[in-house]
Amino acid sequence: MDAAKLLSGSTVVFPLSLPTVRTVASLSPGFSVKSSKMSSFRSKTLTNRKPAASATRRRLAIKCGAVGGGIAEIDESQFADLVLRSERPVLVEFVANWCGPCRLISPAMEWVAQEYKDRLTVVKIDHDANPKLIEQYKVYGLPALILFKDGKEVPESRKEGAITKAKLKEHVDALLDSIAVA
Repeated sequence: MDAAKLLSGSTVVFPLSLPTVRTVASLSPGFSVKSSKMSSFRSKTLTNRKPAASATRRRLAIKCGAVGGGIAEIDESQFADLVLRSERPVLVEFVANWCGPCRLISPAMEWVAQEYKDRLTVVKIDHDANPKLIEQYKVYGLPALILFKDGKEVPESRKEGAITKAKLKEHVDALLDSIAVA
């Protein structure tokens, strides 16, 4: 069956969700599209179009050591000096750029670094760039928080996954209280 015969005498409905509109001068004798209505439809459609989702998607990255931030990003070569030999307790956050929960708690971690800067050092370690540390400390979930004091992991200090700012504050306060008593 010919499309022109199918459409002759029929009403054609254009859905509003069409991404583009093509005007056709005529399909068959007696069938034509009025250009004034179609061009108005096309201009509304084109001006109301939103960019494709992929065009608006931004790649977010965890910025370590940002302006005003108190978190340094370290690697395996710095770990012994900055974490294991530190005279202060060190809260280590294992993160990855592709990790959504890591990005989610990043502002809370920046807050912890500022709020506890006189009692605690906070550092970040990139999961993908430091496989030896990931294996050595058996980091299975991200983000992972581990508190170190006197070169050793503080028992019960490990926390994995996203956490709210309030829960993070409770966790850090409890850890600092437990190591002050010990």
